[in-house]
Amino acid sequence: MADSERQQFDVIVVGGGTAGCIIASRLSSNPDLQVALIEAGEDTLPGHQDDVIWDSYPIVAYFDPRHHWRRLRVFYGEAPTGDNSAGGIYRYEQARVMGGGSSINGMMANQGAPGDYDEWAALGAAGWEWDQVLPYFCRLERDLDIRTERHGAEGPIPIRRVPESEWPEFSRVAGRALGRAGLSRIDDQNDGFEQAWFPITINNEHDRRVSTAAGYLTVEVRQRPNLTILSDATVTRIAFDGSHVSGVDVRDRGGFRSRVLAAREVVVAAGAIHTPALLMRSGVGPAAELSELGIGIVADRQGVGQNLQEHPQIAVTSLLKPEARQPWSQRRHIFAGFRYSSGIENCADVDMYGVVVNRGGWHSLGQKLGGFLIWVNKAYSQGRVSLVTPAVLAEPRVEFRFLSDERDLLRLTDGLLRLARLYQDPEMRRVTYYPFATAYSEKSRDLAIVRRSTEWKLGPVAKGIDGPASVRRRLMRRRVASGPNLFEIVRDQAELEAFVQRGLTVRGIVAEPPAWDRNRILWPSPIHPGACTASGTAGWRCFPYADRAPCEHQPAGHDDR
Repeated sequence: MADSERQQFDVIVVGGGTAGCIIASRLSSNPDLQVALIEAGEDTLPGHQDDVIWDSYPIVAYFDPRHHWRRLRVFYGEAPTGDNSAGGIYRYEQARVMGGGSSINGMMANQGAPGDYDEWAALGAAGWEWDQVLPYFCRLERDLDIRTERHGAEGPIPIRRVPESEWPEFSRVAGRALGRAGLSRIDDQNDGFEQAWFPITINNEHDRRVSTAAGYLTVEVRQRPNLTILSDATVTRIAFDGSHVSGVDVRDRGGFRSRVLAAREVVVAAGAIHTPALLMRSGVGPAAELSELGIGIVADRQGVGQNLQEHPQIAVTSLLKPEARQPWSQRRHIFAGFRYSSGIENCADVDMYGVVVNRGGWHSLGQKLGGFLIWVNKAYSQGRVSLVTPAVLAEPRVEFRFLSDERDLLRLTDGLLRLARLYQDPEMRRVTYYPFATAYSEKSRDLAIVRRSTEWKLGPVAKGIDGPASVRRRLMRRRVASGPNLFEIVRDQAELEAFVQRGLTVRGIVAEPPAWDRNRILWPSPIHPGACTASGTAGWRCFPYADRAPCEHQPAGHDDR
């Protein structure tokens, strides 16, 4: 049932995100338990009219600020030394809406690496071995394509794959290029975990997103008399009676109305950032740090806020030839995925993941762009979440410390080299032009928000890049890429690592890239065997920068790359 004046519960679930919706639904199936689900964002009722969330094109929902923690800012590295009050620099799209990330993210139903689950169990998380977790994956899913014992058929979350016959041309070409690069094609990414490329598995039915809010908080579930759902309500503190949980303090969205809800148990499912922040504000965390802020200590737990991890990624985009573009009538823009082992020393097997992107944005320019995302599937760098103030509505300080473990840096640089090789595939050269490492500034990410003014700005560019070659070249270099093309970046290892460090992509956002030499670029010999005498470097081949005269050594069909 909806918001009520009930003050006493058996269990309170804090956070109506991907996990919280499932937990509240499962717990309230026991009629003897009084359950409350509290979400800081707005509710997404069954049959709601927010087309942004239903949309199969997830980027619109992902960048919609209505469903974010708008004041949240993060550090990609560490906070300034000696300044304990500094907040973050970059925006970070953390969901604040019923369904959480499953309501705004990419609808990728990836079960994860079996070895990761086994590792968690070995570290003490009893019951999290892959063999014990797998039945729950089967229980939650209703696979619309594959009928085997490996998949569920009656769960609340529909799972499907877009048939390859429905893919736009660029996605089909990219899949064949991945095959020629040595990856085998498989039909089901969640049956086994070998190196391969595949149609990605998505939680989507009838070309509409199905979040955990939609799948688990159905009309029937919401009608249970023992389930209370509070939306637009922020839990500011967990209340304790000594060392025992007694309930939570809750404020409405404006922060004006406050009340205390009592409970025998509290499940905190507020995400990797706000869960530790809430615990620390409530007195559970590193005692010395909390004491400095005047927070009373309930339990000294040094690990709270530590070991924060995220997936850094590298993005490469290119102009697609007209025949390779996605039609406007098709909303879903990612159809194919792939995974591989980096081979970097002391890294797990199959530690990298990537997807083929057939549309670079919601606007007319984005419809003409496509490319790849590669990310570190098992990151080794670790950051932290801490408090800068005891104020209950203040955002925590988030330091991701990306690339602090060298293995993550080496794998991203290796990923760019792999993408560069892929773009040299003859069929890829036929359908793409001017691949470049995507560099989104804060201004660029503003363009991802649907606004009429954005189309006014980008519409003329979109028309121009289909014009004469000289105009297309100039627009790609000055208005679209705004940085080096892919082949410049990979010309030597030092410059490659410098770009990755400065141009780190996290959920599609990167810092501005460094300046680059525009005279010529060097390509490692495995892509084009032999030596280019013009470069004077054995084992490398020379290609000109895109707006200069073609090099006599340039391969046929290179198309001003």
